[in-house]
Amino acid sequence: MYWRTSTGEEVDFVVEWQGRLLGIEVKATRNPGYNGAKALRTFLQEYRNDALGGLLLHGGEETFWISEGVLATPWWKVI
Repeated sequence: MYWRTSTGEEVDFVVEWQGRLLGIEVKATRNPGYNGAKALRTFLQEYRNDALGGLLLHGGEETFWISEGVLATPWWKVI
């Protein structure tokens, strides 16, 4: 499933596992920035009691924490 706010912020995928939620955003860029995780941060704030965190998949090489609770990693490392 996906998640979308009334203002148009959207998380591409939401995975539910053992009653917890993981928001996943996919970006084509090789170098995602802080703003690329905006929808995931909103999602985590909305579901702070139920969310495991956020995952931003991108086309680059590095894995790093892009913001609190949001891990950015290349898509090819998880698929």
